[in-house]
Amino acid sequence: MSTPVSQADVEVLVVGCGPVGALTANLLGRRGVTTLVVESSLEPHGQPRAFSCDDEALRIYQQAGLLAEVRDGMRSAGLVDYTDGAGRPFAQITLSDVDFGLGYPPLQFFDQPRLEQALRAGLGRFPHVELRLGVALEALHADADGVTARLRDLTGGRTRQVRARYVLGCDGARSTTRALAGIELRGSKYEEPWLAVSGDLPPDAVRLDRTRFVCDWRRPAFVSPAADGGYRLEFMLRAGETAAQVEQPAAVAELVAPYVDPQRFQVRRAAVYTFNHLVAERWRAGRVFLLGDAAHQMPPFMGQGLCSGLRDAVNLVWKLDLVLGGRAGEPLLDTYEQERRPHTEEMARITVQVGRIFLARSRAGAKLRDVVLRGVQLVPRVRRFVRRFEFKPLPVHRRGWHVGGRPAGTMFPQPQVAVAGGVGTVPLDEVLGDGFAVVGPAVGPAVAADPGWRGLPVRFVRVCAAGSAPGVFDGDYREVADVDGRLAQWFARHGAGLAVLRPDRFVYAVAAEGAPSEPLSRTLAAALAADGRGEAVRPVVRG
Repeated sequence: MSTPVSQADVEVLVVGCGPVGALTANLLGRRGVTTLVVESSLEPHGQPRAFSCDDEALRIYQQAGLLAEVRDGMRSAGLVDYTDGAGRPFAQITLSDVDFGLGYPPLQFFDQPRLEQALRAGLGRFPHVELRLGVALEALHADADGVTARLRDLTGGRTRQVRARYVLGCDGARSTTRALAGIELRGSKYEEPWLAVSGDLPPDAVRLDRTRFVCDWRRPAFVSPAADGGYRLEFMLRAGETAAQVEQPAAVAELVAPYVDPQRFQVRRAAVYTFNHLVAERWRAGRVFLLGDAAHQMPPFMGQGLCSGLRDAVNLVWKLDLVLGGRAGEPLLDTYEQERRPHTEEMARITVQVGRIFLARSRAGAKLRDVVLRGVQLVPRVRRFVRRFEFKPLPVHRRGWHVGGRPAGTMFPQPQVAVAGGVGTVPLDEVLGDGFAVVGPAVGPAVAADPGWRGLPVRFVRVCAAGSAPGVFDGDYREVADVDGRLAQWFARHGAGLAVLRPDRFVYAVAAEGAPSEPLSRTLAAALAADGRGEAVRPVVRG
């Protein structure tokens, strides 16, 4: 028996409440979007599967207002070794020396059950966001105005129809949303199974206290101290080995013994898995969008699978908010895949290349790899490229919703800044707010008073020189002191006096030093107003 559907139950239906779905719902909640989240499982997954994130991910958690909650218990990795089977390094990444300018360390380890708990608890802040567990998506029917979804309560069997303006499929690699939307996956599957082991132990039971890729051609492995005093290890299975064999406690103990004391290592999870390199042929079908593993899957060698899903969420949510509120046209949503797909595919490509180094499967191939990599790193520029993690793709949109060449389409830095009346410093994003921001040394009351900005969701932030005392901190005009000079360096490098930042902190456009801001305000207003038919978008009132 089905419950009749109303004309507009929710603005957004999120399918799946893993880390990507829960983060997406929190971002929607902060923007006042009425949201229903459904998750087929009755309990949190409870298993430490994903376990690493980067500085971009932490900045996204900050935008969701949950940084302190999710960061509690995380562990930073200061050094990553790539060694041969005898433990001799042939490459190192000195992450303690790496700063991509986003405000956080480049690699953090977390506990997935704890992360999911924090993200789900964050939904309680929003009365307009509802989470229903034990509810599965069964059918979708889209029309010009929205999507009707049939949901089944898996405990009682009752079905219900829900009407949403948009549906976001965050339901993982085996996405029901993707299947119902008729979207295929393209790519390849890795046949080699891996054993993932997670557990807890006292500090003096750790035998290798660093992050290491063990590039042993006989059995490649990854080992690292993890969040909350835990340890994570992964081992490739050899030909002829089965999951039933390697998951046995005695087999696990033998594998982990070089790195931890197996007698004092309490295993929480030991499971065999395989991974894929797959991308959905399209990430949108009308009013249905795919995010995270539902849209793309990549090997784990750079820890970017979850991070890529978080990037999807922060890219799409602010665009949905503007469209739902009648402040932007529907074509804005087309830029989600246009911007996210190239970066995701590049990240996956680099990950595969790193995997080829890691997974040399013959003695001769491994020896050649070791000799070549040790040799090329005698060149200082190559050594820096490796040690400073410069092979990681930067957050850049080569095409998308921005104006002009670089720095438009790049992520704006987030240094610490001082504010009027404040004690100490705060991360820049805490001053910028949730909407657009006009930032720079050329920003002042005259720029903020430009009538072209009127009606746009914009905050103005003047950047004062290091050592100066910022004055105004009121409403949508604020001043900050550039305490370490990083913002001054950025504007000088690009010859800019101000930058218009999108809500996801990518640069929309810049004005040259001394140039007026009026063209930028007109350009932004026109870009938001376009609805694809050359007509202005009329704001709507949300119920």
